[in-house]
Amino acid sequence: MHSPTLVILAGILAALVTTVFYAVWYFNKGIPGLRLWTLSFFCASVFCASLLMRDHVPEVLLVMLTQASIAMVAYFCFLGSRAYMGRASVPHGYAALAIAAVMAAAAYFTVVQPQMGIRFALAGSVSGVCFLLTAHTLARGGFRNVPARYLFAIVASLHGLFLLLRPLLFKLAAPDAGNGADAGMVALLSQFVVLEATLSLVLMAFGALMLTNEYITRELRHLAEVDPLTDVFNRRAFLTLLEKAISSADRTQSGLSVLAIDLDHFKKVNDTWGHKGGDDVLRHFVGLATSCLRNEDVMGRMGGEEFAIFLPNASSEGTRAIAERLRAMVASQPVATDRGPIGLTVSIGATQYLPGDSSDALLQRADEAMYLAKEHGRNRVEALALSRPS
Repeated sequence: MHSPTLVILAGILAALVTTVFYAVWYFNKGIPGLRLWTLSFFCASVFCASLLMRDHVPEVLLVMLTQASIAMVAYFCFLGSRAYMGRASVPHGYAALAIAAVMAAAAYFTVVQPQMGIRFALAGSVSGVCFLLTAHTLARGGFRNVPARYLFAIVASLHGLFLLLRPLLFKLAAPDAGNGADAGMVALLSQFVVLEATLSLVLMAFGALMLTNEYITRELRHLAEVDPLTDVFNRRAFLTLLEKAISSADRTQSGLSVLAIDLDHFKKVNDTWGHKGGDDVLRHFVGLATSCLRNEDVMGRMGGEEFAIFLPNASSEGTRAIAERLRAMVASQPVATDRGPIGLTVSIGATQYLPGDSSDALLQRADEAMYLAKEHGRNRVEALALSRPS
C-alpha cells in the first residue's frame, strides 16, 4: 500500500473519529476533556488533508500548516487529559510561542536553507513532548482501579517516544546519491510512519471513549450511592459499606462504633422556615459533622433528618468524644440564613459492634440509644453496649 493511500485512510478515520466525538460531546457537554479531544482529532483531520494538498498549495504554506496541525493534535490531547483529571489548564502563551517558533523554523528550513530532515525533526518535537506529558497526566489512580487511564497513557507515551526518536530512523536510512536501495528503505519507513500514526490515532480514540465511559459510569455510581442534597452516602450505600466494615472488624478483631443521629424538631424548622430552610439546615449539619470525623469514618443519610456514622477502629472513649464534640458543635453554631439564624440541636445514640451483630442489629441498637436521648430531653448523647471509660 503506497503512502497517499495510507494518508487518505488516516484522514477518513480521523474525520470519522472527530464526527463521533463531536456527537458525543454535543449531547454530553459535562464530560471533562471531551471537547478538547474532539479538537485534537479535528486537527489530525486537518493534517491529513494538508498532506493530500501538497500539489495545490505553496510548499512553505503547506509546511507551516502541517507543523501547526501536528503540534495542535498533541497539545489539545494534553489539555484534554488535564481537564479530565480535574487539573487546571496550563498557560496557552508558552504553547503558542513554541508552536510559532516551530513554524518559523520550518519555514526557514523550507525557503532559506531547505533541510527536509530538520523539518521532520521539528514536526515531532512539540507533539512528542505533549504526548509524553499526556501520559504522565493520566497515569494516576492505580491500574486496577482505572485501567482505561493507563491504557491511554501507554499509547500516548509510546507514540510520543516514537515521534521524538523517528528522525534517527531516517538518518540511518538516509539515501546516498544514486543509492536506490536506501531510497527504497526511506519509502518503507515513510509508510511505517503513516501506519504508526494511524494505529495510534485509532488506539487513542478508543482510549478517549473508554475514559468517557469511565466518567459516565463513575457519575452513575455517584448518583446511585450518594444523597444529592447532602452529598453523603444514601441508606443503601451506607449499609453496604457497613457490612464490609463489620467483616473487617471480625477479621482483624478491631473496634467498630456506630452513631445514630436525629435533628431535633426538624419538622418545626420546615414549618417555620420552609423547605429551603430545611435543606440549608441539613447541609449545615453535614458540613459540621464532616469536620468532626476522620478520613476513615463514613456518614450516611438514612432518611429525612436521620443520619448514621460508623467509626472503624474507634474505642469507646473515642466514640463518646466524637459524639459529644459533634453535639456541642451543632448546638453552638446556628445555621445562617437570609431570614436570620436557625438554632439547631441533635440527639445522638452511640453503640459498639458486638461479635455476631448484623448491620441491622447494630443500627437498631444505635437507634434505640438515639431515642433514649430524645426521651431524656434531646440535645444529648446516649449509649448502649458502649463500655464506660475506666
